[in-house]
Amino acid sequence: MTTSANTGDTICAVSTPPGRGGIAVIRISGNNSLQAADAVFKAARQKKIADTAPYTMLYGNIVTPAGEIIDTAVAAVYRTPHSFTGEDVVEISCHGSEYIQQKVLELLIAAGCRMATPGEYTRRAYLNKKIDLAQAEGIADVIAARTAASHRLAVTQMRGGFSRALNELRDKMIDFASLIELELDFSEEEVEFADRTRLFNLANELQARITRLVESFATGNAIKNGIPVTIAGETNAGKSTLLNRILGEEKAIVSDIHGTTRDTIEDTVTIGGVLYRFIDTAGIRETSDSIERMGIERTYRKIEQSAIVLWLSDINEDLSPQYAAIQKADKDVILLLTKCDLKTPAEIAGSIEKTERQTGMGKGKVIPVSARTGYGMDELFAALKSAARRPEYENDIVVSNIRHYEALVHARSAMQRVIEGLQTAIPSDLLAQDIREATHYIGEITGEITPSDLLQTIFSRFCIGK
Repeated sequence: MTTSANTGDTICAVSTPPGRGGIAVIRISGNNSLQAADAVFKAARQKKIADTAPYTMLYGNIVTPAGEIIDTAVAAVYRTPHSFTGEDVVEISCHGSEYIQQKVLELLIAAGCRMATPGEYTRRAYLNKKIDLAQAEGIADVIAARTAASHRLAVTQMRGGFSRALNELRDKMIDFASLIELELDFSEEEVEFADRTRLFNLANELQARITRLVESFATGNAIKNGIPVTIAGETNAGKSTLLNRILGEEKAIVSDIHGTTRDTIEDTVTIGGVLYRFIDTAGIRETSDSIERMGIERTYRKIEQSAIVLWLSDINEDLSPQYAAIQKADKDVILLLTKCDLKTPAEIAGSIEKTERQTGMGKGKVIPVSARTGYGMDELFAALKSAARRPEYENDIVVSNIRHYEALVHARSAMQRVIEGLQTAIPSDLLAQDIREATHYIGEITGEITPSDLLQTIFSRFCIGK
């Protein structure tokens, strides 16, 4: 259960990034926001903010009680309930001097406001039912988005697309539960109100929807935090040089000595609006060096955790036996023939044909490159974008929040128990308990059911002023 955010106090904070800038926006929200704004802002023609119609902007001065003009400014007025927080809100846009920002806050505090805590504006919007909890987290993700792909995910969540899908799912669960609960009310008469075949089909439909959301998390998490791409291959195949070329900086040490890289090196870069997390790894070879063996073990673990593997093979050498094991893994593998600046076009074409024949890889999966000169990098980036595309989720809801994922996993487990219970004809009260549990976890995502400590954790991650 949630409670109203209307605590009677009025909060203020700078909502633009900290520091000096051209413009700063100071947001005031609460019961006395209009009066507090009037205490520090004097509009032209002596017009009062408290008497101003909503969605109106006023030009005037920020003035101290002694009559000193601090700055010229514009005040935008939003009235309850038609504001972001659901309360009366005034946003004062002044010049971005740090002194001016601090002075305005001091004047507002003297007028009865207090400083907002991190995420307090968004928390009030949630508590006043302007947005649900998933939308609130979508706002945080929009602010934090680093790529076009992660921005699209966050906007869908912020605008309620994810919430609508969950609410539809929850409504079906409640309908399911109501049929079971009705039977419990008449248990002494042994009346069966719900056809078990129909319930079984409905339970499977709900389970399939939840499972699809759970499985989408791998894609959503990769888009949000970077698609993991492991750069692997034999020693001295050019892995570190390739990483440096992709990142545009000397991130990894490059040497002709075999086994130079003994640990993983990671960094992110955006390609075509998608964030990738590239992982340079130790070269794979037979070795008696215990430290190098540890690095190779880490290489295999990173390959297992990655979505895409770039396997590097020196074009002057035969394909290593270790590649066969990588090819069998359930990964999207792109094979790069390196050091192609040392070969003629005819020799490169022959090597590609030979490698495709040996590995059975299709067109576009064997790419000749030279990390030293940049040869083949455009083809590599095109292959990465193609490998990162997930057509099955392009027009669907994708889960990218770990809290949502965990709740969905719990809901799926509860629904699985419902399905098993229907198959084994367990009593209706046990079925009802499992469906209530599944409904509870779906409700936790949107905030229909939310412990107060969870709210504190979520909103404390927001910046002050949002």
